[in-house]
Amino acid sequence: MKHKGFSLGIALVLLSLLAAACAPQAASTPVSTPEPVQQTEAPQVTEAPPASTEPIKIGFFSPTTGFAAADGTSALQSAQLAVKIVNEKGGVLGRPLELVYYDDAAKPDQASAIARKLIEQDKVVAAISGSYSGATRAAAPIFQEAGIPMLSAYAIHPEITKTGNMIFRIGTLATVQGRVGAELVGKVLNVKKVAVLIVDNDFGISLTEGFKQHAADLGLEIVLEEKYPLGETEFRPILGKIKASGAEAVYATGYYNEAANLVSQAKDEGVTIPIIGQEGYDSPKFIELAGPAAEGVIITTDLNRDSERAMTRLFLEQYKAAYGEEADMVGASAFDAVMVLAYAINTAGSTEPQAIVEAIANLKNFEDVASGPFLYYTPEREVVRPISSQIVKDGAFHLYHEFTDEALTKP
Repeated sequence: MKHKGFSLGIALVLLSLLAAACAPQAASTPVSTPEPVQQTEAPQVTEAPPASTEPIKIGFFSPTTGFAAADGTSALQSAQLAVKIVNEKGGVLGRPLELVYYDDAAKPDQASAIARKLIEQDKVVAAISGSYSGATRAAAPIFQEAGIPMLSAYAIHPEITKTGNMIFRIGTLATVQGRVGAELVGKVLNVKKVAVLIVDNDFGISLTEGFKQHAADLGLEIVLEEKYPLGETEFRPILGKIKASGAEAVYATGYYNEAANLVSQAKDEGVTIPIIGQEGYDSPKFIELAGPAAEGVIITTDLNRDSERAMTRLFLEQYKAAYGEEADMVGASAFDAVMVLAYAINTAGSTEPQAIVEAIANLKNFEDVASGPFLYYTPEREVVRPISSQIVKDGAFHLYHEFTDEALTKP
């Protein structure tokens, strides 16, 4: 059935109707009888237990310190904003949501410890990773073993959802985003020769895998392929190789710090060919750090800032009002994770883990997300939805091209 988006208001009305169950009435005692009769006790009236008003606890972890602090903070603030919006509309099943959150510093060992704490101490009904792929991969098996649903907000490594049936992804799978990147280079930009730069971690390697697979289908020639370490600040030697390679575009994986250094040094070195990034660039920090050098950079991402969808506008406007800065893709994904869990619990009518999982698996045409719509989930728990590309223009991200063909966007 086509789902138009859950309505918390309607859910509350239904709950109030269910709570209005009539208590049984005791039989009236006759005023007089012609013969004495043996009296019996009136039946006991058993009242239904009151509905719980305890908060529904959702676990959350993200890196609010360390090299990924900007992303982790954006994710946390966005999740908190989603909880606020849900609770202002009456909560879920008549109960408020409560976000129980910790800082994992993007470290796998910390994410593992946090997962156990959320399960054993905090007794969460579900959890959200607002962290990177390494930390998310470490936490996912712990939630799977405990039978607690976990949603990966924006970590994109393929192995995350392969952990088991309790693990879902909100963001776009790495190989799909890489595939879209190749489509952007080969068909939208109509480029034939491309240089590929790879940040040497789960993120960069898995994105590049998807890019190279589809590049081969399109007949793209990869004239240069270079890896660099996370945290790299000096790209001039690589840029020299790019200039000598004959590349007509650069597909460069990385995060906002590396990306800002790359594009700034490219401008200094006279590299004028298009630079194509991904969601790792999708942060106000990238534009702030790169300054004018960010102009014209194109990225693949899940968040379309120019969308007129009601939930996208609500998220962008309320985030700016609450935190005084522009929202980004990782924030939108964390926001969406809360909204999907609220929908799932409400639809299931329960906080029972398997009921939540089934509700997410059966989600269709879900509009109450900032980066949507979510068309459906595959049996592998990967979301199918349109994917955006954005270009930096006048110091802000704007829509460049949207990819809607399911042959391209479906994992």
